[in-house]
Amino acid sequence: MPRDYLVLRVAVPAPLPRWFDYLAPRVCPHPPQPGMRVKVPFGRSEVVGLIMELANQSALGEGRLKHALSLLDEQPLLDESLLGLLRWASAYYHHPIGEVVAAALPGLLRAGRAASLADPGDVQGRAPAKGSAPAKGSASVAGKSEAKGSRMPGATALDQGLLAAAPPALNAAQQQAVTEVAEAQGFQVLLLQGVTGSGKTEVYLRLIERVVARGAQVLVLAPEIGLTPQLLARFQQRFAVPIAVLHSALGERERAQNWLAARAGRAPIVLGTRSAVFTPLARPGLIIIDEEHDASFKQQDGFRYHARDVAILRAQRAGIPVLLGSATPSFESLYNVRQGRYRALSLPERAGGAAHPEMRLLDVRHQVLQGGMSAPLLDAVGEHLARGEQVLLFLNRRGFAPLLMCHACGWSAQCERCDARMVLYLDQARALHCQHCGAQRARPEQCAACQSAELRVLGYGTERVEQTLCEHFPAAEVLRIDRDSTRRKGALDDLLARAQQGGAQILIGTQMLAKGHHLPNVTLAGILNLDQGLFGADFRAAERMAQLIVQVAGRAGRAHKPGRVLIQTHHPTHPLLTALIRDGYAAFAEAALTERKHAHLPPYSSLALLRAEAVNRAAPLEFLRAAQAAAEPLAGAAVQILGPVSAPMERRAGRYRAQLLVQAARRNELQRLLDAWMPLLETIKTARKVRWSLDVDPVEIL
Repeated sequence: MPRDYLVLRVAVPAPLPRWFDYLAPRVCPHPPQPGMRVKVPFGRSEVVGLIMELANQSALGEGRLKHALSLLDEQPLLDESLLGLLRWASAYYHHPIGEVVAAALPGLLRAGRAASLADPGDVQGRAPAKGSAPAKGSASVAGKSEAKGSRMPGATALDQGLLAAAPPALNAAQQQAVTEVAEAQGFQVLLLQGVTGSGKTEVYLRLIERVVARGAQVLVLAPEIGLTPQLLARFQQRFAVPIAVLHSALGERERAQNWLAARAGRAPIVLGTRSAVFTPLARPGLIIIDEEHDASFKQQDGFRYHARDVAILRAQRAGIPVLLGSATPSFESLYNVRQGRYRALSLPERAGGAAHPEMRLLDVRHQVLQGGMSAPLLDAVGEHLARGEQVLLFLNRRGFAPLLMCHACGWSAQCERCDARMVLYLDQARALHCQHCGAQRARPEQCAACQSAELRVLGYGTERVEQTLCEHFPAAEVLRIDRDSTRRKGALDDLLARAQQGGAQILIGTQMLAKGHHLPNVTLAGILNLDQGLFGADFRAAERMAQLIVQVAGRAGRAHKPGRVLIQTHHPTHPLLTALIRDGYAAFAEAALTERKHAHLPPYSSLALLRAEAVNRAAPLEFLRAAQAAAEPLAGAAVQILGPVSAPMERRAGRYRAQLLVQAARRNELQRLLDAWMPLLETIKTARKVRWSLDVDPVEIL
């Protein structure tokens, strides 16, 4: 019988679908445990890995195993619950476990820095309210006994020092939502559907107060960095406890400090974006996903996980409730309500007595557009400005114009590395930019094909709309908020602060302006062009169009002044669009879900997308045909394999792309195929000629 010996099963940051066996370090001051980091020899280098399991034997045999070089932690960084979640995520998304583990750790810890690199109590405390003294201990978690102890009989959270300010009164629907979530026992998924301006954040705050008062922690996820400052400000104004903030814009040291504070339980509130879903919590009590419908929760490269779905699995493993909040819930969440998996909560009215905005379609057929705007829209802008109110205009297209064309021969400026036209910018030395690969070149003076000087600018982006508005309303300040105007660090916060303080009368922007921002003086919202959502090739195009319309409309009339929403369209009689305007998002979703059901599309089926790309045009399709041949014997009648086909934008950044879609009526049937198929892909000869990746539950299929 073989002799037992201690084996460390280590996940290393390498694109290999397994972990590796090592013997314990020769000098080991602490007993190795799962969840500890360890430095190991790997090939010709040394890497930092994480112990996933301990075993008494290895299939390789003791004589072939190398010793780990050193143990880096005195205690596990990740507990068994989180390790189990990472193992599940690796298996479900079919991504190498070492890279999954790396995604869960801050950069400094991945690099092997000591877990005591700083006092883990140095996290973001609350900002003192005007005229009040700073809360004792707000700069550090040390001494925050009130966050750990139980509530004293008869004492309020404000009495105990948990709250920095008294909360406003709740309406009946808000109180009902708070009560139902607070009384939820164990794991439950609750979907809070609240119209824009209905006070969802106030519901979150009341629930956080209750969880923190009993000594537990709350994890709050927001879809984008742009939404975290306003949530943080609300939390700081309300709570006199430390808050750990986690997102990619933080410095590595600050991120590691906040991560360690959450792990130690010294930060009762953890606020972050997608990757914060893996943050360790000492005493998890509740998970909140704000704007749960947002596609930003899905990682689009590398480890392609969906933070909302991972958060739900995490809550299930921890035995705690998870609250999903949105004015426009994803069809997947609405489907799960229908199936009885999620419990629905509703906030049907705006908080504070604010009225729902009036929504109207503007038929722009046969109309002359000035900078993308019709005469009725420009007239409406003038009316609201004359009353001293703010106007928000939405256009999901950056730059000055999307097309520079020769009037003589029809030539247009194309990107040399992508199958895309270059966008003209005026702010940046009249340059042409590719918004897909980042390529730039100077605007030509004459046509590259016929040398004609008759070059015309066609279409419009946010820069052109901004120019038109400045010409029409010279006395008004126009503020443009898009990815180009917010590149500088802190620029987005500065622009939003000016917008919220009424410092600009006209706001023009893309999606980052439409999501979640409270702009109390905005009374008119204009949507310049969303028609492409009615006929998009991606089956989710109409869903995203409806969500954007509702989110943009939600910026208007949030205070005591009535709001108005004008939507320019060339298709004013389209049934989905008219249903949305006439009957609201719930009716739209009901009709669209019926269409999805008949078409056997998600959420009534499950998808996985195998992508491949290479500098050689033939290689991706060649690899995918071999992958298709390997999958077909495994598929059976329950799984469909569609393709392979070239990607809709076949060439991007100098590489040719193709894809293969796998569809199954049931998730377990899809996973059964993927489990057997993935090892075979590694053996395909042409796999070495391409970069390939698998996307399970893709949110973009084009």
